[in-house]
This record gives sequence, C-alpha cells and structure tokens, in this order.
Amino acid sequence: MSVLAQLSRRERQIIEILYERGKASAAEVRQAMPDAPGYSAVRALLGVLEQKGHVRHEEQGLKYVYLPVVARNKAKLSAVKHVMDTFFAGSPEQIVAALLDVSAARLTREELDRIAAMIEQAKQEGK
Repeated sequence: MSVLAQLSRRERQIIEILYERGKASAAEVRQAMPDAPGYSAVRALLGVLEQKGHVRHEEQGLKYVYLPVVARNKAKLSAVKHVMDTFFAGSPEQIVAALLDVSAARLTREELDRIAAMIEQAKQEGK
C-alpha cells in the first residue's frame, strides 16, 4: 500500500506541506494549511506522523522542526504502484492508457514528444 494512501486527509496535507518546504515548524505547517485546525491539533498530527515513521523532527532552539522521512520521489512511486495495483490490475499499459485518455486533449506536442522519448528509452533499456 502506498505511503500516502495510509494517511488521513489532514496527515496528507501536512506531508505535502513538508515536501513543499523541506522542513517546517508546527506553527508554519498550521499557517500553510487550508482551514487549519488548532495549533494543538497540528502538533498532535505531527506526533502521529512521527510515530508512524513518516516524519522526524530536529530541535532548532526551543522549537521542533519537522521533515519528511520518505523522499518525495519514493512516495510518488509508491502511490503510483498502489493505484496501478488497486485500479489497473497491476498493468502499466492500462494506467498509461487511462492517463492518456484523461489528459490527451491537454497535452502539448512537446509533452507528447517527451512521453514518446521515455517510452523509447524504456524499450532500449528493456532489450
């Protein structure tokens, strides 16, 4: 199961804020959250995320600064694998087809060329 799929909506918001900023105090996280809960609730959520192993903290003076434990790229790959396994029977072909179906009208020629180049590279590496 993907790292982010295991988290509540608020926990995912906090992780996303930490990915965007690199690190942040509880007050900074709260300030960045839409319709943020109280400061104590944010601190409690950060504590839960730390217990689950998703964030860690460093002491900076009198405050804690929180950082994500899992690199963003690793979390993205885990999330994509979870979606692929859950909704596309583990088929990369089916997930790519669905992505193209959903976004084909919005893709620029340059984006399509980059996707085609990635496919060609994958073909070369698979030989």
